Parts: sequence; structure tokens; C-alpha cells
Amino acid sequence: MDTLTEPAGTPTEASTGKLPGSERKVLVIEDTLTSAAVLARHLEKMGCIPLLADSGEKGLESFFYHNPDVVPLDVILPGIDGIEVARRIRQSERAGEWTPIIFLTARSDEGAIEAGIEAGGDDYLTKPVSFVVLAAKLRAMLRLAHAQQNLLLLTRRLDEANQKLRRLTNLDGLTGIANRRGFDDKLAREWARCRREERPLALLMIDVDHFKAFNDSLGHLAGDDTLKIVAATIAGSLQRPGDMAARYGGEEFAVVLPNTDLAGTRHIAERIRENVDKLRISHPAQGMAEHVTISVGGAVAHPAALPAMPASRLIDFADAALYRAKKEGRNRVVIFDADAMASSLPASR
Repeated sequence: MDTLTEPAGTPTEASTGKLPGSERKVLVIEDTLTSAAVLARHLEKMGCIPLLADSGEKGLESFFYHNPDVVPLDVILPGIDGIEVARRIRQSERAGEWTPIIFLTARSDEGAIEAGIEAGGDDYLTKPVSFVVLAAKLRAMLRLAHAQQNLLLLTRRLDEANQKLRRLTNLDGLTGIANRRGFDDKLAREWARCRREERPLALLMIDVDHFKAFNDSLGHLAGDDTLKIVAATIAGSLQRPGDMAARYGGEEFAVVLPNTDLAGTRHIAERIRENVDKLRISHPAQGMAEHVTISVGGAVAHPAALPAMPASRLIDFADAALYRAKKEGRNRVVIFDADAMASSLPASR
């Protein structure tokens, strides 16, 4: 028995009207060739692209290759039956994806209907099926699929916008590198990761020497331009993707260096200091150097060896090293071993 019955009388909108959207792909999985041919002819009249498969295996192959918009599916098929085809289609879909499945079958018992819906079918029509009814079902399913696609697209765009917003909220508006919030997040994450993996974590605190005098002498616009150049130089001195430079506040910067020991920290700190020194940015109020320099203080800790110490304590040690660098004459690097100094400050920050 054919799957379809032709609509009687004069063609109506139900039998010839276009489906929502143009060139929609409809995968017909039907082993009766005459039924599939009739359905394909009507689908073409409706502006659809019919795709035909006469077995469950071929139907799945065509589904994954063509990604159709809707699937009319016979239950009884050679090889894999329609119930298993529907189940595999549903298993392949990712979050937010949905392809409407309409079962077409001569079986009308409640158990068969329940099995089809349970496997992932969205509607169930018994043969012989009026094409007027099937066309109406297809329209309804495609409208739902179109709405689902729009919702998925909107959700993805919203996710992208939220990700962009999160990135922007973690960036410093002047220098373009991470801001204090981005720094705090990075330090907390790396502290937890290095503790878990039993690796060292280093932190550099960097201060532009005599910056207030620079601003007083050349003005805040020149000061802002200098901070941008210094920030770019600091960030450009880092060579690993996991390292991060941030503007800590004012003329002070911070650098987070995961998996970096004392020797590596000192090497990176010196490279940053030298690169800024080589800029030779004029500093009339600097004194004998006559150009912009930075002081760098750093601290290296093994979080796993300091279970009671919070990540913020590493800032204390790096700050203390920075103070030492300034006290000793500026334009220099001082690095502390935080493991050895863990007991030198109060228990909480």
C-alpha cells in the first residue's frame, strides 16, 4: 500500500503551498519506491529538496551527510528499523540541535506509537497518509525547527557577547592589558592550579620610577602615553601563553608567571627591566638617568608546600621585594623566596 493518498479535487494551498523557508531539505527514509517517488514529487512542488533513502543504514548516512531540515521516516525498514534510526539521530544531536522526525507506518497500535515517540519521533502518522495532512505536519514541524534554529543562533550570539563583555571587564581601559580584576582572577586560578599540580608560582610587582615627578613635569597626557608604552613593553617581554601582565593600579603593574622557579623569575624580571630601560623615554625629573626606568620586585612560592597561605600573601612578598628595589636605588630587580619567608608576616593579609 502506498504511503500517500493524493489530495482530491482542485489543488489547494494545503497540497501545493510552499513550506516556510526556501529550499528546505527533507530526508524521506522509505523502502517502498512508489511511495517515496510520490512524496518526492509533492515535496518538490512545495519548494523542498527531497532526499531519498530506502534503508535505515542509507538513511543515517544521508542524514549525517546532508543535515536535513525534517525526516519523514518509515518504521519498518530493511536492516536498521526506523525506531533505531530515530534513536541514533537523537543521540547524535548536540545541545540546542533538533531535527523533526515524523514516523510513517502501517502499524497503528499504541505500543508502536509509544515506541516511536520514546525513540525520539515528534509525530506519528499511519498509512495510507493523506498528503494534505502530511504537508500540514511538515509545515508545523519546519516552523518549530526554524524557531529552534533562530533561538540557537540567538543563544550563541548572546554567549559570544557575554564572553566579549567578560573580556572587556577584565581589561584596563588605558593600556589594553589586564586590569586589577583580571589580575585577581588569574592569580587565584593559577594559585589553585599550581597547588594542585605541585608547581611553583611567581609574581612580579613593577613600579615606574618617579612617575609623579614625570606627570608634574610633562603633564598627564604624556604620563598616559608612557604608561601605554611601558604596559606594551612588559606584555611583549612575556613569551609563554600562560604568563599575564596586568595594570595593578596607577603606575604599578603586575606579572603572573605560572610554573616559574627563582632563576626563571629573575631572568624574566631582568628582561622586562632592560626592555623598558632601552626605550629611553625622556624623564626630565628623573635625575642622573634622564629616562624612564622601572623597579621590579618578585616572589616565588610553591602553593602545595604552603597549604595555609592564601594567594594574596604572594602579593605581600612581591610588594616587600619591590620596596627593597626602590630603597636600594630603583631601576633594579629584587626577588624573594616566598617559601623561606612564609613565616615572616602575620598569618592573614
